[in-house]
Amino acid sequence: MKPLKDAQLGAFTFFASALPHDVCGSNGLPLTPNSIKILGRFQILKTITHPRLCQYVDISRGKHERLIVVAEHYESCLNDFQKLGKTVSPEKVLQIAYEVLEGLEFMNNHGMVHRALSAHNVLMDCKGNVKLAKFGLYHMTDHGADVDFPIGSPSYLAPEVIAQGCFHPSDPSHDEDPLPSGPKTDVWSLGVLLFELCAGRRLLQNIDITERLKFILTLGCMDDIVTVLAEEHGCLDTIKDLPENVLELLRKCLTFFPSKRPTPTELLRDHVFSEISSLYMPFQKPVSLFSSSLRCAHLELPDDISDLCKDDDDDYLSERAIDEVYHLWCLAGGDLEKELTNKEIIQSKPPICTLPNFVLEDGESFGQGRDRSFLLDDTTVTLSLCQLRNRLKDVAGEAFYPLLEDEQSSMSHSNSSNELSATVTLPLIIRERDTEYQLIRIILFDRLLKAYPYKKNLVWKEARVDIPPLVRGLAWAALLGIEGDIQAKYESIDKDTPIPTDRQIEVDIPRCHQYDELLSSPQGHIKFRRVLKAWVVSHPDLVYWQGLDSLCAPFLYLNFNNEALAYACMSAFIPKYLYNFFLKDNSHVIQEYLTVFSQMIAFHDPELSNHLNEIGFIPDLYAIPWFLTMFTHVFPLHKIFHLWDTLLLGNSSFPFCIGVAILQQLRDRLLANGFNECILLFSDLPEIDIERCVRESISLFCWTPKSATYRQHAQPPKATGENGFGKTATYYPSDYQDMPKTDLSREPLALCDLKAEVSPRISAEDLIDLCELSLTGPTKRTKAGKPKIVAVDIRSAEDFSRGHISGSINIPFSSAFSPDGGLVQCPATGVLQSYRGRVIVVISHAVKSAAMFAAHLIKVNFPRVLYTGWRDQQVEDHWIADCPLPPDLTTFLSFT
Repeated sequence: MKPLKDAQLGAFTFFASALPHDVCGSNGLPLTPNSIKILGRFQILKTITHPRLCQYVDISRGKHERLIVVAEHYESCLNDFQKLGKTVSPEKVLQIAYEVLEGLEFMNNHGMVHRALSAHNVLMDCKGNVKLAKFGLYHMTDHGADVDFPIGSPSYLAPEVIAQGCFHPSDPSHDEDPLPSGPKTDVWSLGVLLFELCAGRRLLQNIDITERLKFILTLGCMDDIVTVLAEEHGCLDTIKDLPENVLELLRKCLTFFPSKRPTPTELLRDHVFSEISSLYMPFQKPVSLFSSSLRCAHLELPDDISDLCKDDDDDYLSERAIDEVYHLWCLAGGDLEKELTNKEIIQSKPPICTLPNFVLEDGESFGQGRDRSFLLDDTTVTLSLCQLRNRLKDVAGEAFYPLLEDEQSSMSHSNSSNELSATVTLPLIIRERDTEYQLIRIILFDRLLKAYPYKKNLVWKEARVDIPPLVRGLAWAALLGIEGDIQAKYESIDKDTPIPTDRQIEVDIPRCHQYDELLSSPQGHIKFRRVLKAWVVSHPDLVYWQGLDSLCAPFLYLNFNNEALAYACMSAFIPKYLYNFFLKDNSHVIQEYLTVFSQMIAFHDPELSNHLNEIGFIPDLYAIPWFLTMFTHVFPLHKIFHLWDTLLLGNSSFPFCIGVAILQQLRDRLLANGFNECILLFSDLPEIDIERCVRESISLFCWTPKSATYRQHAQPPKATGENGFGKTATYYPSDYQDMPKTDLSREPLALCDLKAEVSPRISAEDLIDLCELSLTGPTKRTKAGKPKIVAVDIRSAEDFSRGHISGSINIPFSSAFSPDGGLVQCPATGVLQSYRGRVIVVISHAVKSAAMFAAHLIKVNFPRVLYTGWRDQQVEDHWIADCPLPPDLTTFLSFT
């Protein structure tokens, strides 16, 4: 997006054509409203940035198919010259013509035609440069098919457009759609504009509309259209006095037959612009964040560095991108409909005035004629930024240019820094609506993302605070480590050749998050189809499973105009969190995942786990859609955004904690109900507080030892043995799957053995790490200052006395369990009550005994219970035979 500079924000409104309510499409579903179609097509306009085009910013859909468009706007336009009634110098005419053609050529290169070119749609900035407005109206309305009004002013329409006549898709008299206008139609409109500038008056202004159209069509019989128009309007002498190059330009633009009329590109290269063309530098599109080109290749420092320090204007807001300013305007209380209502563009009517007919007491009847408010009102209303500027008046200038190397808080650059610091502690939904806070966060993230991947660690650090909604798409891409020329890779994938999966994709897309206007649009369906197909084609070892469309939805929504980035994010997300979930036979992967999840429930909430197991309500019945879609099938998009903001900071085990947090929000209802009631509860999941869910998930994650969630079917360890999350986070553990294997690491278990265990295991290296932290580090202590972990050694007293982990307590298995396997309430087991709430690790050289002891503790509702499961007999032999232990373990054993 271009910076705001001296531009303003403008808004205009129109209605889309209404569709009949009793008509369905070929798929049996209701027809997509035309306003939704327009909204989907509009999105690509936001990516078209050029110095000669007014930047599109946003579109809003209201009641009764009303649409409000927000775009860059300027008060001055070519109409101002006509109001003065004076001619424009030939030099200025050539400048305007050249700049208009530059904008038209750029549009044509993107497959678009203006078609609505007129004097009030050619705006002028403060330097007198051309800015074409409303250039996307013809494109977004599908060449006018989705609205009830013609696109373009009759005075400026080309003869071939007029010859086609009016058209509406609901009109049965038209068997075929008219051909869409091409680039040459805009050249005719430009010729009319230039003629008016040269003549100093409007063409065909005082002629009836019907006569006006007839006159334009009769021009085809004339040899010199420019002379005929000059005679008709009494300005022949003025036109004859024009320089030859201007007259030649007018004749080329006002060529009646399209086959002989030049295109904007051809006209730009014409010799009539030989002198003026050297004054303009060709436009260079900014390099995107993810590409193979250097983003800094065209940066230049001024000859005098002191020029950078000049502060002639304190209007820092004008240096921000237009979309940022509009986003902040909305947060500061901006209301589009209210602005248009205040200017009487939107007028409300009493209900009685909307009746087809009504009769007064005196017998006078009134019939409702055609409501002209449903026609196009070309008025653009300027949105006042006063309220926004007043809201940001206390923000110091330094806040707009934060120093990334400064370790101080980014909140220190405001006169109201105390208020901003307090804002950080507020709920996320409040922070996202705070104008001043969002300004600070957007600016900071914007600078960090521009420095990506160099500032990747700082992106991670700031993302742990929160992610501004405006930059969420790019921030997620950075958290997922997206790099390189993603566009070239995406374009190299064959997304057109039919494949067997096409049918299933076609069926799933119309059911995926279709409450969202963007994703339910035809353009949304097309993009959905392309991204999903690209993923299927580029992963031949995997298959399409239902739920993949739900996974795609958040990435497509955030990167609607960048399919390549949506595909890249999805391709990076799935291996990290859903490795091998999309195998043709994924039963072993899913079953292992659900088994570990069951153990996590038992670890964090044994009472709930015991109840669910007793009634037979196992995770297989409700949790598969959770994890297969990473909760996108369960929650609406606005909740998924907040959930995934934290999920992307975690490792592949974090979804387990989210699942447990969801169950704990429903805990009371689950404990009070049986199997049938629980099934009904999850068939229509109650409202879940996502912020609470995220907060509790983080807490659960911090209490979970990294090896407790070990899965053999998780993503293999990274070659570097590093984990970006662990290295940047201060309160999360690192991902066990990404750690290099050692002699004390966990080994995979057969699925049947894993299912037989109630409590999760902990690796030796993890136990050593936790014991070290609990003894020396405050980060693993409870609020009361006590260590979070306690080791319970269930070997015999004799073995315990020979060697044990420092600080562990001894409860011999033989004294704790009766011959029938029940837990005996001996003094030693009573000691465990004082440790309730801490992580209890059961240690023994006999794995089965440790597993049984841990299972009994869970059965009596002891939370956070684990046991040691050594990778082989090696460590157990060390315990029994008093052999030399591995150095890492020896350090934490005390011997008598």
